[in-house]
Amino acid sequence: MRPGPRAWVNLANGSTLAGLAVAALGGARVARGADRLLVGTGYRLPVPPAPAFCLGNVILTRLPGLDSSSALFRHEARHATQYACCGGVLMVPLYLAAASVSWALTGDTGSRNVFERRAGLADGGYTDKPLRPALRRALQRARPARSVAQAR
Repeated sequence: MRPGPRAWVNLANGSTLAGLAVAALGGARVARGADRLLVGTGYRLPVPPAPAFCLGNVILTRLPGLDSSSALFRHEARHATQYACCGGVLMVPLYLAAASVSWALTGDTGSRNVFERRAGLADGGYTDKPLRPALRRALQRARPARSVAQAR
């Protein structure tokens, strides 16, 4: 989705207003950024623990600044598009569900989280983690062994 329509959709669905409210609660200084995004720097609340996160068209960070050409900015911009596509603040419970599934599978909330994967794991500072050992073993047992005839 292009930046212009995304900004209007996120304003209409309330997610950008929610982002501005969280920025105010967290003591962030909000300024205009690239691609019609707003960037709140100096965010002080302890949650979420990530160095940056997005609510609507508002990127919040504990950092003193966020370069619009950085991988992290691009990652958060993709999340802004996800807010527009998921109906705004409805993305929050969807994201939390995806983070829970990722944690259950890998012990990490981002690695198998569909929202983080679509936003670019590495750009957001995430790494791809393997499935938990017990899950890997269960999957290996569930796969039927291929016979020599099937392998040919």
